[in-house]
Amino acid sequence: MEDGDDWLAADKLEHLLACFCIAILVAALAGRSRHAFLRRRSVALGSIAALVAGAGKEAGDEIRLWRSAGASSKDAAADVLGVLLAAVFLSVPRRFWRSSPGGF
Repeated sequence: MEDGDDWLAADKLEHLLACFCIAILVAALAGRSRHAFLRRRSVALGSIAALVAGAGKEAGDEIRLWRSAGASSKDAAADVLGVLLAAVFLSVPRRFWRSSPGGF
């Protein structure tokens, strides 16, 4: 185990929440676009943006841009989990609303 890189560290929660929030924000912005292409792909765009941000953070860690022990596969896993949770959060209501009679 890497020193100071526990699975249940506060840092992992920060990675998860940051990627979750980035994915939700970008998806919400894309969903409000006047371009149907962006609206239809809002969840994918939000997910990609969050993963790019997470990868950028890890790359910065690896080149010592910030005070860090280097890139962490556990941080990357927390990033991916945050994106997956955001995708589920964004996708479930869409399926629910489409199937409800009368819609919202």
